[in-house]
Amino acid sequence: MKTETLQQYAQLAAVVIVVFGCYQILHPFIPAILFSAVACSSSWPLYARLRRALRGRSNLAALLMTLGLVVLVIGPTTALAASLADDVGAAVQAIKELLEQGPLQPPEWLKTIPLVGESLDGYWHRLAGSREELVAALKSLIEPARAVVVVAGKAIGSGLLQMALATFICFFFYRDGEALVQSARGILARLAGGLADELLATIDNTVTGVVQGIFGTALAQALVAILGFVIAGVPGALLLGTATFFLSMVPVGPPLIWGGAAAWLFYQGSVGWAIFMLIWGLLVISSIDNFVKPYLISRTSSLPLLLIVFGVFGGIVAFGFIGVFIGPPVLAVGLTLVQLWTTRSTGPALIEPQSGGKRSGP
Repeated sequence: MKTETLQQYAQLAAVVIVVFGCYQILHPFIPAILFSAVACSSSWPLYARLRRALRGRSNLAALLMTLGLVVLVIGPTTALAASLADDVGAAVQAIKELLEQGPLQPPEWLKTIPLVGESLDGYWHRLAGSREELVAALKSLIEPARAVVVVAGKAIGSGLLQMALATFICFFFYRDGEALVQSARGILARLAGGLADELLATIDNTVTGVVQGIFGTALAQALVAILGFVIAGVPGALLLGTATFFLSMVPVGPPLIWGGAAAWLFYQGSVGWAIFMLIWGLLVISSIDNFVKPYLISRTSSLPLLLIVFGVFGGIVAFGFIGVFIGPPVLAVGLTLVQLWTTRSTGPALIEPQSGGKRSGP
């Protein structure tokens, strides 16, 4: 009896050592693996159609999908990161020069505003007269801000390396997707019994909802925002578009960007372009968030806004820049599985699997 117990402990210790060793080996690649799983799961229907068009040639279809990921995601992200480095450096230098000029003077057109123009102009002058100390304090913040920019640049660089690795992993996820899902289904069948297929369908449904509803909307808003900034002649259009992409996941985020751009145009005296920027922001940029996002999310599953915010910032803290794309899907899957588990014994599930049958891939 004692020998059998000792043998069981030895087997358990061996399993723990192997699992820990595997984790230590795979730990640096976890962000890339998660990103690949999210990308492949959300784009699997497109891969399946491409493979059918290529008469079942999985290797060629997987290669084309991987190249498409490079062209549509990795390449633009790399170019954007390089542009961000230039834009941020130029912005810091411009702010430094602006602060050296002293308090900002109100624009000439401010006085021409009916009823309140004179009052606003007088208030601006009184405020500018007491800003010398504020300007000096802001100057002292330039170097810390530069340090923050350097740290952010390193995080973006690390994220780009992870994304480059993820494209390599994606090829094998596409090519061997069915086998991987069958293995996952077998593991879940031992752990969850008859719920294995439903769990996989729920995970697929949730990941698709996050990618299409959140990141699809954010990308669309960023693109139309960049277009509006370029048309209006706002400097740093790519930088502002990137900020729009990230802030679109936060309540009332994009209006802070295009509203600030409109205010800058007003200050520069370009009243017509400022009005254009306001109209473009209200009718084009914000309409995407008000109409497109609810439509895309309603096609799959409903995701709490707080979960999205936690996923974005928590993903950045945990995985760096690439965590923006990992955090929300992972948290959404976790919440969905908890809801599915709790509602199993109390009533119908809150989140139903996506209709249209089970998919054989990720």
